[in-house]
Amino acid sequence: MWQKFLDRFLNRFVRTGTLEASFPDGTRGRYGDGSAPAVEVRLTDPSLLRRMVLDPDLALGEGYMEGGLTIAGDDLRGLMTLALRNLQQQNAGGRFAALTQAPGQVLRWLDQLNPAGRSRRNVAHHYDLSGRLYELFLDEDRQYSCAYFRSPNDTLEQAQRAKKAHIAAKLLLRPGMRVLDIGCGWGGMALTLARDHGAHVLGVTLSEEQHRVANQRVRAAGLEDRVEIRLADYRSVTGRFDRIVSVGMFEHVGLPHYGTYFAKVHDLLAEDGIALIHTIGRSAPPSRTSSFIRKYIFPGGYVPSMSEASRAIERQDLWTADVEVLRLHYAETLRHWEQRVSANAAEIVALYDERFLRMWRYYLIASEMSFREGRQCVFQFQLSRKVDAVPVTRDYLYRSPATLRVVADEQLAAE
Repeated sequence: MWQKFLDRFLNRFVRTGTLEASFPDGTRGRYGDGSAPAVEVRLTDPSLLRRMVLDPDLALGEGYMEGGLTIAGDDLRGLMTLALRNLQQQNAGGRFAALTQAPGQVLRWLDQLNPAGRSRRNVAHHYDLSGRLYELFLDEDRQYSCAYFRSPNDTLEQAQRAKKAHIAAKLLLRPGMRVLDIGCGWGGMALTLARDHGAHVLGVTLSEEQHRVANQRVRAAGLEDRVEIRLADYRSVTGRFDRIVSVGMFEHVGLPHYGTYFAKVHDLLAEDGIALIHTIGRSAPPSRTSSFIRKYIFPGGYVPSMSEASRAIERQDLWTADVEVLRLHYAETLRHWEQRVSANAAEIVALYDERFLRMWRYYLIASEMSFREGRQCVFQFQLSRKVDAVPVTRDYLYRSPATLRVVADEQLAAE
């Protein structure tokens, strides 16, 4: 019965590209219009038939992770390209999206309720994994967010330095300024702003592992007088700050808490202050977090549409001084990360197991292809309390000391 349902679903869903499927009973099916990409999959776990009909997103990821679904040539990028192109085509008509997402919309607020205790558990699920894992695929500064590729030939290290410089330029820093880093990770941004720009930085994180490593890095850099890293929820922070920066943390706030988040940014920001919020976003109407990502990777996470974030900002008496949309930068970042994971596969298996390696590769490749074939991007919201806190043109960004320093470093390295 479930194989018949799955066959009907695939006949309706795969309209472009080619999918050849081998089922547990030995029968085969061919779907699509015969064009590229052409992908061949084999299903060996009979339970996947029912699971793929009921929740194809979750079942596809679990099938690959558990080994019940294999792909010829391990062409996971090809399979994700095929799936996302057809999903975009179906969504353009509206009917498929309404059919598959309507039940989830009812529950998405419950998924994203993140009071302090739940937020801490969600963060620990992902960020308190082995520190060695992150060393194996991140850049030397452990920047776990979208890099900024000024050239397709940039290394991951160059692109991450350029990202930090781009953000520092938007913050218009001056020596001695007090900066709050919400979701400071392993401390890379805080160290950069203190060391290179003379700022005094308070970083907050809910990850015990990040807190430990960040403090080690602060001590090693001799910056204890300028950088403080706290194990704390952003909602507990008090005081006023000249600048606020938050990179890759807003995705974990949860839709029900957007008002609280931006109210806190408003209240903590000095009257002439500037905030820079860097987050994954959707260049499309609101949706729901992938079932697989929500269950295995980022519980409580959510990628906002522009309208959802903007609506929350508007209600807090904040000026949106500038919004920049980074499109394929994160796809390239994820490609670099996955290449490093694959190159270090044996060590990751030794840290965890084969199942974990497949899960992590699926997460990285599915995420990469969602930026290439789906509607995901990155938003950088530059916010202020005063209308004239930020220059009225963007010229300052391209002649700022931070930007010029990165360019000079790269020219020196090339020589």
